[in-house]
Amino acid sequence: MSKKVVAVLFGGQSSEHEISKKSAFTIISNLSKDKYSVIPIYISKDGQWKIYDGPIENICNTEWEAYSTNAIISPDVSHKGIIRIVGDKIKIMPIDVVIPVLHGKWGEDGTIQGLLELAKIPYVGCGVLSSAVCMDKLYTKIIANSIGIEQANYKVVYKYEIENINSIYKDIEKEIGYPCFIKPANAGSSKGISKANNKQELLDAINNALLYDIKVIIEQNINGREVECAVLGNYDVKATNVGEVLSALEFYDYDAKYNNPESKTVIPANIEESISKEIQEKAIKIFKALDGRGLSRVDFFIENDTNKVIFNEINTFPGFTSISMYHMLWKNKGILLPELLDNLIELAFEDFNNKSVE
Repeated sequence: MSKKVVAVLFGGQSSEHEISKKSAFTIISNLSKDKYSVIPIYISKDGQWKIYDGPIENICNTEWEAYSTNAIISPDVSHKGIIRIVGDKIKIMPIDVVIPVLHGKWGEDGTIQGLLELAKIPYVGCGVLSSAVCMDKLYTKIIANSIGIEQANYKVVYKYEIENINSIYKDIEKEIGYPCFIKPANAGSSKGISKANNKQELLDAINNALLYDIKVIIEQNINGREVECAVLGNYDVKATNVGEVLSALEFYDYDAKYNNPESKTVIPANIEESISKEIQEKAIKIFKALDGRGLSRVDFFIENDTNKVIFNEINTFPGFTSISMYHMLWKNKGILLPELLDNLIELAFEDFNNKSVE
């Protein structure tokens, strides 16, 4: 049986560039060498595309970038592959499937997915619509509301509204109160998220979030446990047991996730079976409502006083670093990462074939 050619896109222009490198290392290291020929394609922070030819253990470094060759995925359907550029010569390298290991803007938001749709190349994960909607926390919330999923109270602030900040403060203090969380509508890995306990902290947090997006979500604080559930599938969707996040810091921000060794995850979470089942059912319901494909990680709170399950957010291409929850949740279910990647690639081909209607 001939090997499938898998292009792994990583890096990217978002604030999650370094996490993408780590995720790519984990994925490439666990793709079966008997089943796949892997072509790593690196996207630099300034948007240049290059083929990485070096040892996989050096993929997180930057020294090799100047010596790699330029390459792009062509939207021309007659190519269905990579155009490798060396000097004034080009070479077409056909590929069978793409794994877009890109987190955040310009990768997880439907942009790369749109390119691959134009090129008619199968790819792992959610499509254009789902990726775009799930990347935008506001529209995720609107859809979750429409299917009766409980969430924290929230308010949206746009960059152009900052001139009227005093009236915005009054509405936030009345409708949301303190403490509250401030998040960029389009960002991941908890980039740009802050907690505010008063008006000045709120102003600082909004300005910080506006560094990442022109639209900011202000959310009610939920006193509760942070839990996560992984889903897998296109139409017959499965969910894992629930994992719990134990943050070393006040909340699970970027540093708590990736830089603080005191942060822990517990799999499975020590919660009642009925609550675990409710989270699994809601995770699948949300994934389907958002037209998800392949994979996602769905995050919730369990409120301390009431045990209410409150939806937080969904990630359409969650991290695959060595400490990332998604693949560890499936490992707890007995599916190791090489098998999980096989499943995701099979789902990519299934979705591609289902969409191949003229």
